[in-house]
Amino acid sequence: MTKLNRKVVGTTIGVAVVAAACLLTFMLFRGKTTAGQAQAQERVLAIRPSTMPLPAEKDSQGITKFSFIAYGDTRGRRDGTGTQYEHSLVIDSMLAQIKVLRDTAYPVKFVLQSGDAVTDGRNGAQWNVSFNPLINRLSIEGGVPYFLTPGNHEKTTTEMGMMNYLDAVSELIPADDSPRRLKGYATYSFGYGNTFVVALDSNIAGDEKQYKWIQRQLEGLDRSRYVNLIVFCHHAPFSSGPHGGAHVENQTIELRKRYLPLFQAHHVRAIFSGHEHLFEHWVERYTDKSGPHRMDLVVSGGGGAPPYAYSGEPDLREYLKANEAGNVRLEHLVKPANQDSAIPYHFVLVRVEGDKLDMQVIGADYGRGSSPYRSNKTELQDAPSATKPATP
Repeated sequence: MTKLNRKVVGTTIGVAVVAAACLLTFMLFRGKTTAGQAQAQERVLAIRPSTMPLPAEKDSQGITKFSFIAYGDTRGRRDGTGTQYEHSLVIDSMLAQIKVLRDTAYPVKFVLQSGDAVTDGRNGAQWNVSFNPLINRLSIEGGVPYFLTPGNHEKTTTEMGMMNYLDAVSELIPADDSPRRLKGYATYSFGYGNTFVVALDSNIAGDEKQYKWIQRQLEGLDRSRYVNLIVFCHHAPFSSGPHGGAHVENQTIELRKRYLPLFQAHHVRAIFSGHEHLFEHWVERYTDKSGPHRMDLVVSGGGGAPPYAYSGEPDLREYLKANEAGNVRLEHLVKPANQDSAIPYHFVLVRVEGDKLDMQVIGADYGRGSSPYRSNKTELQDAPSATKPATP
């Protein structure tokens, strides 16, 4: 019988144990957070596609009446361990509205989410456990397509954050080789009826490739069909919460400097954003060679994240001076409450009727009676006398 060297055997076993431990660690963990903590490797499951997807653009050309929902900032304190409870209240309210409107002239055709789906987009469990099951309810029970643009908490400027985001929305947004998607980016667009929607990744608002792609998308549109242009993104061009007021983030600077002039040139009707966990409404009026125009900038970040309160008005002098040629004027139509306890969880319901848009702010749970306009409804256009010179 061969006699084994105990030292060699012990060393071999020790190496094998270490190798197995390393393999297990590699399988369970990858990447580091900024705090230097290992992050669990859990592949994000794709959110289920709607049971009633949007038709091909050409097949919806004659549609001029419908509704859509916009909201944002759903991350919650249970992310990774349980369902986002506050977000679930908003989802319940959405499903109720979808059901009420389904057989009317204004059915809800899609939902826009302006980002911060979860607290840390690099953590797969936060998607799979806390967020995706709620959106599956909208897709299956509600039958509505869901479009998500990344916020700062998705961490899409990191490899893992982008991979997890793209895995989550892989069945929801245009494919990477689609002419309605910027290849390799979280930037895309789609058209339905008389309305064209652009998803702008405001985390990279200074990215030249993204800007040029969006510019080409807008320049190539048939404006006789697409009378309503809608943009949704995470960061708000103007806001008065902790991310706005006297504090101006780089993304906001880029949006004001690069994108707002582009949106003015193409007469974008409305921008829906979040980042601030509150509701506020700005109106920008400007004039070009075709006459006076209005663009509504709606901040709806009440999807379930901890509410924010009003922190002060932003300094707009530089922006207004840079846009003097267009006679740009800004109105802060609705300001958020001064206390975060008075900020409701909510979403907005936009009704499209030809080139007319109106909007309801629909609160969930304790915010059901929210009435930011002395009611919860407003029109997203001026009365004719406000935009046209009086007839002599």
